[in-house]
Amino acid sequence: MQMRYLLLISAIVLIFSLLTKGRPAMTQNYNTLTAEETRVIVHKGTERPFTGELLSNKEKGTYICKRCEAPLYRSEDKFDSGCGWPSFDDEIPGAVKRIPDPDGMRTEIVCNNCGGHLGHVFTGEGFTAKNTRHCVNSISMKFIAAQPAGSRAIFAGGCFWGVEHLMQQVDGVSSVVSGYIGGKVDNPGYKLVCTGTTGHYEAVEIKFDPTKTSFTELAKLFFEIHDFSQEDGQGPDIGPQYRSAIFYVDDQQKLAAENLVEQLKKMGHRVVTEILPATKFWEAEDYHQDYYQKTGKAPYCHRRRKIFQED
Repeated sequence: MQMRYLLLISAIVLIFSLLTKGRPAMTQNYNTLTAEETRVIVHKGTERPFTGELLSNKEKGTYICKRCEAPLYRSEDKFDSGCGWPSFDDEIPGAVKRIPDPDGMRTEIVCNNCGGHLGHVFTGEGFTAKNTRHCVNSISMKFIAAQPAGSRAIFAGGCFWGVEHLMQQVDGVSSVVSGYIGGKVDNPGYKLVCTGTTGHYEAVEIKFDPTKTSFTELAKLFFEIHDFSQEDGQGPDIGPQYRSAIFYVDDQQKLAAENLVEQLKKMGHRVVTEILPATKFWEAEDYHQDYYQKTGKAPYCHRRRKIFQED
């Protein structure tokens, strides 16, 4: 009797699993939809052409499902088909499911994660080289703009060990590399640069997130951690390779650096820091990278002194 009962329960579980296979999980915590979003996404409706807010969007980023936020399409696959709805010639792999439309002619596309209705897919129209058009309701998606690419700044303020160490403490800085810039010899080494004959500066190349810090803030710190009035070197390090300079990578950085120099001069400071266009940056030898982290020592000629007022 007990064995028959267990077999019956197993059979019921098996039948239930087969019947529900492929259906979106009902326990999934989906976003709350408006009445119009529900009409399109859940009940497979269609928004009016040329009305969707994402139709003309040309920003770089990712289009995600309005209901479950699963990534669906990338901006680089979006194109203007003139049909009145956002069009894509490719999807993020595994993100979109194709199913026969009830009209017997078209192919419906749904979010592969939650089953939300997206629109229809068409092939053979020749709009792009991929010969595919995902015609998607704008209301079925949300757009996540791409984060700004990491920015770059290059400063020379004496021995690169100290500048590197202090710049690494800034929130938003992702990397600081010690190296050489501004000279006339390719792929210079430390010993050659130290002869003072190559024209190179010891410098650091900084990569930073502009949403967390800015070039201006980094440049202010640069001025506050070294002696920008010393011409022949920095502290006890004497030689042309230890000169003070900002190497700008665009006109905005040049203008920002010039403005800070003017501020310093108005405060009565003598400024010999050069403002120069960035040239090839050569990464220094491995033993120069993260020097103070490796040795546990502290900078001997770089320390911060506040000069600029907080904004």
